[in-house]
Amino acid sequence: MSSVYISAALQAQVLEDAGHRCGYCHSDERLTGMALSVEHLLPRASGGATGRENLWRSCRACNEQKGAQAQAADPETGAMVPLYNPRLQPWNAHFHHSFPYNGGTGATAAGMVSWVSGWSRWPVPLAGPIGRSHWPVPVPVPV
Repeated sequence: MSSVYISAALQAQVLEDAGHRCGYCHSDERLTGMALSVEHLLPRASGGATGRENLWRSCRACNEQKGAQAQAADPETGAMVPLYNPRLQPWNAHFHHSFPYNGGTGATAAGMVSWVSGWSRWPVPLAGPIGRSHWPVPVPVPV
């Protein structure tokens, strides 16, 4: 799908809403030096609009892992469950943090399907009390 124009004013509103952190892994672009993108929470391919309520900020890795997914099968029940939505759902309600690496696991169906459908594949800590958004200095991530 071709890219869509998002005005500077709308991007500024989304930045204000999300801050400088990825909605999924909470990487802070001011610490990593990698600019975050504005992404569609409900992908345009699934009918998502380009409006403030459907936009959030994400790092490239999270955005690519999510792709055009809006839902995934629950590994326990097989039911289709919407993926975690960082605009509407608190991270700590949907994920359990495990330190030091590989972030955590899903605490709810939305957290679990989000975890299983891609976010568990990276060797980086996610958000949480000691997640990378809270590291005082850069920490090497094992590959």
